Amino acid sequence: MFELDMRSGEPIYEQLVYQFKRLIIEGVMEVDEKLPSVRDLAGQLTVNPNTIQKAYRELEAEGYIYSVKGRGSFVQQREEQSNTAKIEEMKKRMFPLLREAFYLGMTREELEEIIRDANGGMDDD
Repeated sequence: MFELDMRSGEPIYEQLVYQFKRLIIEGVMEVDEKLPSVRDLAGQLTVNPNTIQKAYRELEAEGYIYSVKGRGSFVQQREEQSNTAKIEEMKKRMFPLLREAFYLGMTREELEEIIRDANGGMDDD
């Protein structure tokens, strides 16, 4: 389920956060689905449980999961209102990348194709 690159410069917890987000966004993990326990996932991946806990805290802070004391962590329902600030932040990060893409010669049509591919069957909101 998870592929960690121990030689990567990217911290393990960030790799986990990215992979969980991908699974949630792509619908592989559904709303209210229980995530593996910290202990189970740490044993499965042979990493320190604190690393798993840090990834779960990050996912919760970003609104991808929620925790229930004594029961575990679960995939969070997407909330439109809480995404406004996050969307604005993403726009700020995307703008320089788009400017560079145009500068390097990428066409609008190529970027639109990338957007269609990234949307990959998700409903337009």
